[in-house]
Amino acid sequence: MSRIFTFFTALFFTALLLPTVVAIEEGKQAPSESSDMKVIFNGKDLSGWDGDPRLWSVKEGVIHGETTEQNVAEGNTFLIWKDGKTKDFELRLSFRSNATNNSGIQYRSKHITEKVRNNWVVGGYQHEIRNENVLPSVSGFIYDERGKRGRVCLVGEQATYSPEGIKTVHSTLIDQEQFKNLFKLDNWNDVVIIAKGNHIQHYMNNRLILDFTDADPKSALTEGILAVQLHGGQAMWVEFKNIRIKELH
Repeated sequence: MSRIFTFFTALFFTALLLPTVVAIEEGKQAPSESSDMKVIFNGKDLSGWDGDPRLWSVKEGVIHGETTEQNVAEGNTFLIWKDGKTKDFELRLSFRSNATNNSGIQYRSKHITEKVRNNWVVGGYQHEIRNENVLPSVSGFIYDERGKRGRVCLVGEQATYSPEGIKTVHSTLIDQEQFKNLFKLDNWNDVVIIAKGNHIQHYMNNRLILDFTDADPKSALTEGILAVQLHGGQAMWVEFKNIRIKELH
């Protein structure tokens, strides 16, 4: 009788816990895309965007940014979306790049025009882009471009910055093996960025990879421009497509 009782007791508690487990797993998936997303790249030209015309173009329906030994970037340079700003928003796009250098997606950022090496310099929150799958130097972490905090929140972290500027990591969302299986080397990867108030989430290929709350009033960013990056230094290329955004209320 005791074994039967133990079996049914375990079964009962498993049934109770199952909805919680399912909810946690569902919370790791990107929300379904709504029908009112705004397409902000027309797939034909760079209308609505501004960047160094030597380095940015449209090829085969995608935004193509490339530097070469003969055609270099004077420091980090960006293609800036001119037709709107990012405050509380949901952004969806796809990217691919080579392994030579890193790129990024800037949001809630600032166009910097003083003491810069080119006309398209941006600083602020950056969703890092790398063609690598070994943590922590992978696509998806938040970098403080031209700021003082560096790598603000890494892939896999559910973390907060306190009002005093102290970072605390509360849990792990994805580990090395999971990310290696998730990320598509040398291929297109899908990104979802959701920012509302001081809460930011990054999704990669439909999986939550980062959850960050920035409560530091000295450093937190609440509104700014959207842009994509070509990194200075070694020759590199990066491509973007299917860019769409929705303002959240």
